[in-house]
Parts: sequence; C-alpha cells; structure tokens
Amino acid sequence: MENRKENVVLSVQGVTKIYGERAAVNNVSFDIKRGEIYGLIGQNGAGKTTIIKIITGLAKATSGSVYVCGYNIENDFEKAVKNIGGIIENPELYGYMSGLDNLKYYASLYKNVTRDQIDQIVAFVGMENRIRDKVRTYSLGMKQRVGIAQALIHNPKLLILDEPTNGLDPNGIKEMRTFLRKLAKEKGISILISSHILSEMELICDRIGIIDNGLIVENKTMEELQQGINSSVKVSIKVDFPNYAGKILLDKYNNSSVFCAGNRVVIETTNEEIPNITSLLTQKGVSIYGINTIYRSLEDIYLDIVNKGKEQKIL
Repeated sequence: MENRKENVVLSVQGVTKIYGERAAVNNVSFDIKRGEIYGLIGQNGAGKTTIIKIITGLAKATSGSVYVCGYNIENDFEKAVKNIGGIIENPELYGYMSGLDNLKYYASLYKNVTRDQIDQIVAFVGMENRIRDKVRTYSLGMKQRVGIAQALIHNPKLLILDEPTNGLDPNGIKEMRTFLRKLAKEKGISILISSHILSEMELICDRIGIIDNGLIVENKTMEELQQGINSSVKVSIKVDFPNYAGKILLDKYNNSSVFCAGNRVVIETTNEEIPNITSLLTQKGVSIYGINTIYRSLEDIYLDIVNKGKEQKIL
C-alpha cells in the first residue's frame, strides 16, 4: 500500500528494531525530501547501520514502517527498492575490469539501461578520461566516483552513502562534497549520509539527524541547531582597551564566559544580546573596531546534546 507525502522521497515512521532485550533503534521517524541531503550522525553502536539496513530491506523492523517514493519497503519491496541506490563504506568493484566494464556489467542487471545513459553518468561523475582504465589503478576517490555511478545506473530517487569520505585525502573529501551537492541540486536526488566526520557533515548536509542509543534526539537543519534554545555564539570584539572591556562585560554578565585575546574581548552569548553588548561598551567609552561571530560547530552541538542526555540518565 502506498503512503505518499508531497515531495518526500524517504519516510521513516516510528521504526523500532529489537534484538533480544535491547532496542537497537527506538521509535525513529524522519523524512527526506527531493534533492535534500540528510546526515545521520551518532557514535558507533548508536543505531545508524541498523536504520540503513531497515531502509534498504536488509533487516526487518520490529515495528514501524519505511516508505520510499510512497512504497512500503516490506509490502512493496521491489517497487520501493528500485528507487534506492547505495554504497556501504567502499564500492564493490572488480579490480581486474575497467570502470566502464564494471558499469556495463551492473547495467545488465537492469532493464533498458542504454550505453548513452552510462556515458552520461560517467560524464556527470567526471570519470571520462579514466573510465576505460582498470579499477585496480584507481585512487580511492576515483573508486568512490565509479561506485556512485554504479549506484545511479538505474536512476534511483534516493542515494544512501555510509561513510562516503572514509579514507579520502583532504582534496578527495572536498571533491566528494562538491560532487554530492551537485548531484542533489542538478539531479534532484535525495541523499542519506551516515558519517562520523562531523566537520564534513556540517558542510554537506541540509538537515541533520542525531541518533543516540537508538533514539533520534535532534532532527533539524544546521540553522535550526544553531538557533536552538540551548544554543549560543561566541562574539569576538576588537576594542582599544580589551582588559577594561572584559571587566565591563564580566560585571554585567557575571554568569557568562568572558576572556581577552590580544586586542579582542570574547564573550559567549546569544544573537539577540549582541546589540546590547556593543551598546554597553560604547556607553562606557570603549571604541569598537570590529565584531566577529563565532558559531558553534556541529561537533560542539552534537557533544552538548549527547552529553546532556547522559547527564539526564544519571539523574
């Protein structure tokens, strides 16, 4: 039975997976829209791999449902899974064959995949100049590109990538990031990424799902995470007398984090309070030469959320 939501490619609804007496995944729900890149982050054992297995039909949920393009992954498996492409960690390619032969072999498993379609995908992933070389001569980044081409050969609507930047050098990671953004924007493909490299997830993803002990504890855009109720920013203010400015701020905001760094005073506060801070310093005769806002990274936010959860359990 179909369950269609407008513009939603993947819908995970109340999914729970129990192994013995342990809930590996506990009532997890989230949607991914067309052309959206969704990042699933969490420590090892948090439940990321279990969720991916349930989405792809490799594991059966104890309760709850998964819909891909409106098709239930259990009741309409073939219709649902034909809309999914994926790479789990490293792409499975035959090293003694060329990249092109690998793609031709994979295309033969599907109906009506033409050579022209293969060439278009090869061009899109930027492998035209090396696609006829043996896979064993490829760098890891090249293998990842051909692996993604392989995952796209049947024109899926959802691409699932488990640790897509694993083992890549900084240049390869940057190329992968640019490519995935292009894939989502130009092809309208929805992408689910599972990774532990939070700095990259922050740059790639439109929305983040933080999973801890089988629970989705946050499901927001980066902007929403930054503006959360417990969120704060650090403001670095360039002034003429940083020690004097620091004392003014300490006297006014005695519970805030204030420190001096060179010719700057730094305070942890909220966006709403910044005008009041600058006004206070100006009234006290402090000259302000520049203001920089330092937002918390995804890593900071993730650690705050997870550690807060641990404290609540202890209490």
